[in-house]
Amino acid sequence: MRPAAAGAFKAGFLVFASLCAWYCGYLLAELIPDAPLTSAVYNIRSIGKKPVLKAPAPKRQKCDHWTACPPNTYAYRLLSGGGRSNYAKVCFEDELLIGQKIGNAAPGINIAIVNSAGDNSGPMTKFIQSAPPKSLLLMVTHDDGSTRLKDDAKKAIEALGSKEIRNMRFRSSWVFLAAKGFELPAGIQREKINHSDNKKNRYSGWPAEIQIEGCIPREPS
Repeated sequence: MRPAAAGAFKAGFLVFASLCAWYCGYLLAELIPDAPLTSAVYNIRSIGKKPVLKAPAPKRQKCDHWTACPPNTYAYRLLSGGGRSNYAKVCFEDELLIGQKIGNAAPGINIAIVNSAGDNSGPMTKFIQSAPPKSLLLMVTHDDGSTRLKDDAKKAIEALGSKEIRNMRFRSSWVFLAAKGFELPAGIQREKINHSDNKKNRYSGWPAEIQIEGCIPREPS
């Protein structure tokens, strides 16, 4: 290409590029609103300061269940004690029947009877046997429940369906759900035990707490 022709081509290209740049600037000026640059910068920065929408906190369920019990059922939760300071708890339909907050959790086997007309006094065996028909018995241990457990009490608990009461050892964690005068649904976990083992204990001299929880039909069969 001759020098004159090359110069003309370069000049034409520069004119074309200038027109394109001017047109792009014109389009941007039309699209961007008439606002100060500082305002635009502020708006960009404020995006990070705006509150972020969060999912609502899950609704608390009865007896601290993860999910609500179905209609026409009672919620329950049995928790054994752990160590010296973690007391046993029994919750039924969101009411704390046994626990440190109400001051009635004690070392040994703690028993709560639902629908019982009597009080909680008297020896354990008599207390269990006096439970009225169609009542629930909820039992949890705190500290040690085996040392002073007499044979007649073991027999009374066995009569309610316990499979582990005679396997209880010193400071075993134990929870038991029993029904008197009616049958519990087949799928309900009724009993759980955890023995003290110095190699596995969560606390010094005590095993970890154990619990069972679930939902019981309001109309027992």
